[in-house]
Amino acid sequence: MYVGVDCGTQSTKVVVVDVDAGRLLGESSRPHQLVEGDNGRREQNPEEWIKAFLGAFHEALQRAGVKAGDIRGIGVSGQQHGMVALDANDQPLYPAKLWCDTETHVQNEALKEALGGEAGCLDKLGLVLQTGYTASKVAWLRQHQADAYARINSLLLPHDYLNLWLTGEKVAEAGDASGTGYFDTRKRCWHHQVFSMIAPELDPDRVLPRLIDSRQAAGQVRPELARELGLRDGVVVSSGGGDNMLGAIGTGNIAPGMVTMSLGTSGTVCAHSPASVEADAQVANFCASHTGWLPLICTMNVTSATTKVRELFGLDIAAFNAAIEASRIGAGGVTVLPFFNGERVPTLPEASASFHGLTSVNTTPQNLCRAVVEGATFGLRYGLELLGPLASQVSQIRLIGGGAKSAAWRQIVADVTQSQVVCPTVTDAAALGAAIQAAWCVGVGELDALCEQLVHLDGAAQVDPDSRNGEAYEEAFKCYLDTQNRLYGVV
Repeated sequence: MYVGVDCGTQSTKVVVVDVDAGRLLGESSRPHQLVEGDNGRREQNPEEWIKAFLGAFHEALQRAGVKAGDIRGIGVSGQQHGMVALDANDQPLYPAKLWCDTETHVQNEALKEALGGEAGCLDKLGLVLQTGYTASKVAWLRQHQADAYARINSLLLPHDYLNLWLTGEKVAEAGDASGTGYFDTRKRCWHHQVFSMIAPELDPDRVLPRLIDSRQAAGQVRPELARELGLRDGVVVSSGGGDNMLGAIGTGNIAPGMVTMSLGTSGTVCAHSPASVEADAQVANFCASHTGWLPLICTMNVTSATTKVRELFGLDIAAFNAAIEASRIGAGGVTVLPFFNGERVPTLPEASASFHGLTSVNTTPQNLCRAVVEGATFGLRYGLELLGPLASQVSQIRLIGGGAKSAAWRQIVADVTQSQVVCPTVTDAAALGAAIQAAWCVGVGELDALCEQLVHLDGAAQVDPDSRNGEAYEEAFKCYLDTQNRLYGVV
């Protein structure tokens, strides 16, 4: 039996997987509190992740009908880019600044300029710094929380922090490390020179975690923690990775020829590549958490945006989906740029959400609900096209995340992209991917065989594109792009 953990923005999810039977036995989750403030501040207390893990872990085991002593390995997925700054006693010095924190956009622009702009970033790192990455968060802490910065003993990412709590080891792997902004994504190593530009007073050899291969174990569960959890001695904790990397594993996207799209708090589109990809500055040339690379685009506003509108009208999810279906393609002429949290792709960290084309006739709850879903989907299509050849020949998209549970939204994705859409039976692909990686790390089998055994597709959720709807969406997508260009100069 193997446990997969996904520490996301809104909650920590835990799944229990029986590799031999090829199925998920039980799952559970516990919420986190997101602390939001002025200027795009979004932070979280790392202790909440541990509390959420403990609650979800015990409930998942109970639902699975499995004893903790039967668990052989644990894998941890985590929200990318978050800054966890620890003191000499491994205690957080400041709340974790998250991937969606845009307060640090000023520091990010300064760092990009110091590195020589987009060309300099690509030359040194293999990708272009984005506001969400860890680098600008460290620079912000140095500038605004000097006392905390001066006491930094370690800098970890969220999944690294949970691995430390589980094992007592400070390690990182290339996939999640790719999103720090001080990691060479081509050579798969820390870039000490860039880190020293960001944090000149800190010794990278001391504060950055030791890098391990994705198939290496981070360590074993600490004996005292194993006793508390009811685990046997020697339970392996795999290297883990970022949620996008382990979400790719959890959808079977471990070789070229497939696209994974996530309709989560944020949106992502990624495809596997055997080589580094630096075709467009907006494409993040991340490493995969197994082998190769996982070029990826991220949009900041997907279910976070749809939830804002849904709650504005006091709708539950079923009523929201009914409202979407009650409106037609193009939402009666309403166009939404859903940039409630700024935007990463395109690079608009200071952007805000806006509704366009409203009249006394089309301003209805149904049209506004559909328009925000279409706007979020248009943003993902914009990103999909940036992947170029990696995505242009793909005929099927594997869709994950909370939004993938909506039949109406699945059809919109299929029609907007003119691709077949299919969902894995386990929609929390990152937690499943973490469990699969744990089994791979223990040595149960090769990754491709494990994915074939554990990643199952939901035939009932498969949808095919409608060419007539596709033609209508071309007009709506053009209107979206024209509006984006008019407001922000983005083509």
